[in-house]
Order: sequence, then structure tokens, then C-alpha cells
Amino acid sequence: MTIHRILRLVAGFFVLLSLVLARYVSPNWLWFTAFVGLNLLQSAFTDWCPLMTVLNKAGVPESHAARS
Repeated sequence: MTIHRILRLVAGFFVLLSLVLARYVSPNWLWFTAFVGLNLLQSAFTDWCPLMTVLNKAGVPESHAARS
């Protein structure tokens, strides 16, 4: 799995989790959804997000071509 796929997986999971938490725990969890959305928006312009740095240091390949 590549960095970009893991990034989309984690972002999608956090959005769905925050929606469930907003429904059953507190509507304030929607702020977490907004945080994830803002991070995705800024990463579209800068091609950087904190999770990408962590995954790079963990040795996760950026693309399938990088593995070979």
C-alpha cells in the first residue's frame, strides 16, 4: 500500500468516525471532520500533511514504482 492510499484510507476513516461520534456523543465532533477536510485541502496545494511525514519515516513507498 502506498502513502497516498493510506492517507486517503485514514482520512476517510476519520471522517466516518467523527460523523458517528457527532451523532451519538456530541455534535462538537463535527469540528474534527472540518479539521480533516482542511488538512486534505491544504495537502492538495502543498503536497504535504503530517501523516505523510510519519509514513515516509516508516518506510512506506510513495508509489508502486518506488518499490522496484
